[in-house]
Amino acid sequence: MTRDQRIVAIGAASGVLSMLLAMWALVHQLPQPAGMESLGARLAYALRWNGFAASPLFAMIVAIGNARALGPAIDPTLGTEDKAMVVNGRVADNTTQQFALFLAGSLGLAASLPPQYMTVIGAAAIVFVAARIAFWIGYRIHPLYRAPGFAATFYLNLALLAAALWFALV
Repeated sequence: MTRDQRIVAIGAASGVLSMLLAMWALVHQLPQPAGMESLGARLAYALRWNGFAASPLFAMIVAIGNARALGPAIDPTLGTEDKAMVVNGRVADNTTQQFALFLAGSLGLAASLPPQYMTVIGAAAIVFVAARIAFWIGYRIHPLYRAPGFAATFYLNLALLAAALWFALV
């Protein structure tokens, strides 16, 4: 294993461990929402949290837009983006992809979760936001350091989608 591969592997493992610990803590700390017996109430609850989960993507788009408007890359066809703008664009692209998966997983799971477990949705949204911020910061420091945020987000989404599928099949 190369040095770079070790950095990514350690980063990914720490991201997954952090995600699991944060999910466990938040599920037990968030207040239990009332009135979650109906499908509509559970989906509305998930959609409110999805609005929060979209906030890093919004911040990324603002950062890219402001950098373009205030710099030489105002015309995106000229190829004058600096490294920070290229990284921000890649982070926004990946966050769009991850958010699409998060949205599907969180809504699918919310549709099937028993009411007493709905704090999983809020916890997942908080962890998603933190992981996306970690991904962005890590990527801006050095591309190898994006691994913790990426792994935390990817495996969170995998768990949400797998749980939604599980509940759909049982």
